[in-house]
Amino acid sequence: MLASPGTTVDSHCPYCALQCGMSLTRPSADGAGAPKVQPRDFPTNRGGLCQKGWTSAAVLGASDRLVTPLVRGASGELEPTSWDAALDLVASRLAALAAEHGPEAVAVFGGGGLTNEKAYALGKFARTVLRTPNIDYNGRFCMASAAAGMNRSFGVDRGLPFPLADLGGAQAILLLGSNLAETMPPAVQHLAGARAAGGLVVVDPRRSATARLAEDPTSEQPAEGVHLAPVPGTDLAVLLGLLHVLLAEGLADRAYLEERTTGFDDVARSVAGWWPERVESVSGVPAPELRRVARLLAAAAPVHGGSGAYVLTGRGVEQSTQGTATVTASINLALALGLPGRVGSGYGAITGQGNGQGGREHGQKADQLPGYRKIDDPAARAHVAAVWGVAPETLPGPGLPAVQLLKSLGAPSDEQVRAGGPVRPRALLVHGSNLVVSAPNASGVIDRLKSLDLLVVCDFVPSETALLADVVLPVTQWAEEEGTMTSLEGRVIRRRAVVAPPGEARSELWILAELARRLGAPASLAFPTDPAVVFDELARASAGGPADYSGLSHDRLDADEASGGPGLFWPVPAAAPGASDVSDAQVTGVTHTSDTDEHPGTPRLFLERFATPDGRARMVAVDHVGPSDDVRPGAPFYLVTGRVLQHYQSGAQTHRVAELERLVAEPYVELHPVLGFRIGVPDGARVRLTSERGRVEATARWTDAVRPDTVFMPFHWSGVGSVNQVTTDATDPISGMPEFKVCAVDLKPVPDASVVDASQVELVETGLDKLDQRGDHRDDARRKKELST
Repeated sequence: MLASPGTTVDSHCPYCALQCGMSLTRPSADGAGAPKVQPRDFPTNRGGLCQKGWTSAAVLGASDRLVTPLVRGASGELEPTSWDAALDLVASRLAALAAEHGPEAVAVFGGGGLTNEKAYALGKFARTVLRTPNIDYNGRFCMASAAAGMNRSFGVDRGLPFPLADLGGAQAILLLGSNLAETMPPAVQHLAGARAAGGLVVVDPRRSATARLAEDPTSEQPAEGVHLAPVPGTDLAVLLGLLHVLLAEGLADRAYLEERTTGFDDVARSVAGWWPERVESVSGVPAPELRRVARLLAAAAPVHGGSGAYVLTGRGVEQSTQGTATVTASINLALALGLPGRVGSGYGAITGQGNGQGGREHGQKADQLPGYRKIDDPAARAHVAAVWGVAPETLPGPGLPAVQLLKSLGAPSDEQVRAGGPVRPRALLVHGSNLVVSAPNASGVIDRLKSLDLLVVCDFVPSETALLADVVLPVTQWAEEEGTMTSLEGRVIRRRAVVAPPGEARSELWILAELARRLGAPASLAFPTDPAVVFDELARASAGGPADYSGLSHDRLDADEASGGPGLFWPVPAAAPGASDVSDAQVTGVTHTSDTDEHPGTPRLFLERFATPDGRARMVAVDHVGPSDDVRPGAPFYLVTGRVLQHYQSGAQTHRVAELERLVAEPYVELHPVLGFRIGVPDGARVRLTSERGRVEATARWTDAVRPDTVFMPFHWSGVGSVNQVTTDATDPISGMPEFKVCAVDLKPVPDASVVDASQVELVETGLDKLDQRGDHRDDARRKKELST
């Protein structure tokens, strides 16, 4: 029920996993129009918002908002239709395809922006109504490597196993592959303590906005931090070198390693060959800088009397074919310093999408059931099946991870039919994802989507993927719906409705319930449409799992917030009176016993034990092999991709906000002046990037903030400027994470573009001078000589 006009409702930003607190004021009596947005004091943002947050209400009133179901007609165009007609069509086509080819012929692709309730219902629908194993989500593009690494080492995955605000007390923070200053600007305030101590270390091949925080001292921050700019794809070698230095100089916390870990000896042997000079030859990071950083981290560690240190990873190092190995090396480094499971120190992965954490906990991921249970665990299957009212044996097993699922779409060729093999999905339901822009090797994905017999997209704007669909179903978005989200810290928070949805837009909860009824689901297999009721069922399904929400409800979260509470961190089991909660103790190391009190939640994990059978963290030896698509003749430059401050994900939301679009209206390519001069691409000219998978064009921007062997391009655009046309869909063998962040490309000026003129030679000379000062690569001196002549 919507609040009365003029009433202010507390909620959260619809974008990243920081989930900044904001207040929304309902504008009118009929619930229409955009609410007024104001920041509020919340632990993650402390009263701050970024440009996206300030303008978030504009998306609610987008001029092309989807307000009625659309079906592709005989003309080939999408045409308005009724909900009954659209859902009848979808149900009949899904039933026919399943009857002819089996349930595996239908696939589902979800999103990390869905509420916990919708993510849970989508996973339940896929496995009980469709009975297909083929469900995954775009979180596979976000947190898969971090999840795999944390599960392997700690026994459980929660992006930050501590509150974000804990970072503020750290003496040192090693930040790998994350540009927080642009992706989560309000989070930068939590780096202030480390900055002031000169302990902020940023690892990034670009001199990003976050790297500049480490490099540039201020009056409040008199000491400089460190920016390491390795060759793209060599972050793992840098981590192995840092651990080598710690061990060689006797800086590891030996007592902690003995008491709280296993596998140390194997890891120590594996890094013995990664002395700093060898790391420099691979990564370009000077050996003295490696030693400096290792000693800086050690000085901040509690074992040496420091006030605390953190190792944090982001997509820049995780979206790699060695992403899981890089996360593992980061955890090994943190364990060697005795950081995880100590208040004020630790390892964490910075979740990207708004509900990237909750979205993977409750059933969208190909191998998981609600509560972060493994789908091939008989006990987990039995528990969840009982909550759902189905027999455990009817639940399908693990499905394909996202990239492999997308590659499998469409009717098989004659050759594939003759060869046999698994059934290929011929229908795809997409919820909360814009695959045409966000998937790697996007041209191949577009081909697979076009080959489907049925593509159904639920969205609130006509995204590029929706425009390819056979059926488009208009859905509600953030300020139009109730539900919960889970932040990057595992904090479960409430999303609240303040305005009415436009036209005939409906919640996915209603859509799934209607499809379940049309597909013949028995009455015992309920699909409630009230988010609070769905959450109560989710809580029961999660009970006893690593991500235990059984002690939570909408009412409890509302009461916590009304009393000034900041939300509750999972696990939050429903503690039986007078009984200790064993599952909680295994995850957190703390046994909760109470006769009357509700479980208080778990802000910090691993304080006494890790979530492994013996309570010890697993150290796993890994080695550096480099990117799958390395530079070579014909593709001599590295491409790295990332975000800009003003846009989010595929841009389906932010490109519809005039203020943001005006600030960054088109895609661009950052390249060093030395490189621009060498290939004949002036600042502001058009440049073409080509890989084995495709080509893109964008405007060149000369900057000394990027390495001379590397170009950077943001990924928020479609069409000719869609950088994922050239990225590789090679994946990490453990996590299934695609290698978005590095591939080899060639660069050429777009035909008829002007050549470099004499006025720009000064810029090149400036770039050469700065190259002298930075010493970014072992070959820079040779390259300077070549380029200057």
